[in-house]
Amino acid sequence: MLDLIMQIVIGYIRSISVSSNLMIVVILIVFSILLVYETLHPREKYPTKNLYQSYKTNIGMFIVNTIILSVLSASSLLLLVDVHSYNGIFNFITNNNVKIIVSFLSLDLLLYYWHRICHEYDRLWMFHRVHHNDSYLNVSTAFRVHFIELFFTNVLKVVFVTIIGINGFILLIHELITILFVMVHHTNVSIKYENILSKLFIGPSLHQTHHSMNREEHDSNYGAIFSFWDRVFGTLLETSTVKIGIKGYSPQSLINLISFGFTTPVIQLKKPTIAIEDMIRVAAYYRAEKRGFIHGNDQYDWFIAERDIHNTIIV
Repeated sequence: MLDLIMQIVIGYIRSISVSSNLMIVVILIVFSILLVYETLHPREKYPTKNLYQSYKTNIGMFIVNTIILSVLSASSLLLLVDVHSYNGIFNFITNNNVKIIVSFLSLDLLLYYWHRICHEYDRLWMFHRVHHNDSYLNVSTAFRVHFIELFFTNVLKVVFVTIIGINGFILLIHELITILFVMVHHTNVSIKYENILSKLFIGPSLHQTHHSMNREEHDSNYGAIFSFWDRVFGTLLETSTVKIGIKGYSPQSLINLISFGFTTPVIQLKKPTIAIEDMIRVAAYYRAEKRGFIHGNDQYDWFIAERDIHNTIIV
């Protein structure tokens, strides 16, 4: 009996290992193609020294993450899925085609919300800003991810696929497609007809906006594969971005970048959604209301309201 169990486990590991190795080969091939293409047809002209520094740091980060998180790789996720795929919530779906579509979309929606949460909570942004601090977007930026964020992401996937019950093949396909899309997002190229494709998918232009230095711009376009999540939840932003990266201290070397993920970020406040003049008008109204709307002090009310608003609001 023990021998039979061992044979089953070894069979799982071998099959998963083959799938994982095939996935790595596909990723490396696509990475190489995109690297050559962005070198020959760059959207933005970057200084060679800065671009090489970005490549070096990002590839180094990829190696570090691979070593540290090998336990929670796609292979481990697949092994877990093989055990729990028949016990999850989605097993009430009897139509296989419907289950594949629902599972695929649910995984993508999970990544959308996780990405959004990493922007909204300072303790998660602390690690996620490591990815955003590359001022020279290129295909290798896709791998500039702090290992703590990657760890949390994989744990979240483990919990999700265990509860939902997702087929291992679907998970593998989604993982592969997501990685390919993320590489395309960051490639320094312009895609023909992207304005049409972006109605459904996230492309380089939308993701460039996501990497803007301005918070009101980089808190947008969270999608991994599909852009309709951003359209549905009101986070889509189509605009031309001038400055890429993050404000303030932004180390570029591998060791300093890893340490940077453990430092508390300076909170970058969003611009108020209400115009300052409207806020002054409301404050002046309440001052006038307090004195019973007696005429004669209108300008003074406005002056005091304007002074108070400018002294208390950080733009």
